[in-house]
Amino acid sequence: MTDTSIPSADQSLDEETVASVATEETEESQAEPEAAEKKAPADSDLFRQSEIAADYVEGLLDILDYDGDIDELVSGGRPVVEVVGGRLQSLVGQRGATLEALQELTRLAVFRQTGSPSRLLLDVGGYRAARRKELAAVAKNAVEKVKEYGEPVRLEPMSAFERKCVHDVVNAMSGVESESEGVEPNRRIVVRPVD
Repeated sequence: MTDTSIPSADQSLDEETVASVATEETEESQAEPEAAEKKAPADSDLFRQSEIAADYVEGLLDILDYDGDIDELVSGGRPVVEVVGGRLQSLVGQRGATLEALQELTRLAVFRQTGSPSRLLLDVGGYRAARRKELAAVAKNAVEKVKEYGEPVRLEPMSAFERKCVHDVVNAMSGVESESEGVEPNRRIVVRPVD
């Protein structure tokens, strides 16, 4: 049975566990490509992570007395949980802030059961898919301005998910490059012409 309990305000996260997750994610991202391929979890492990996450999210929905259909799958080499239903906007929050927090809680629930960090992606009400389309338009607009005026364009601060979406679009286009600058929560993308 999956533990879907939510820590109360007086319970603190084990700092060692959080530090361990952060260290492992940093080390994993710095590993050589061959080592990363060897360490990549199998699809069955990824699907298990998505099942654990779906159970956790289902428990949250029950506590909040929200109705939603939950789909768990593996996409792009990472576990994905999608929640669809009415009255879920409050789980997304302003500019996806609540969704990001729920995703981190869900990743911790997966870590608690598997002992390894997860790259789980949580989506509620199709927010991430819609936001990805909006960000593609923002990125294309920035690229057009860079090509027209030859000057760098600084975009508004974005979450890591949003920045990745923009970087993917910019990197697919010729004559421009993008990089992130600043510190969270004010980290933003700068699109500039390639010299």
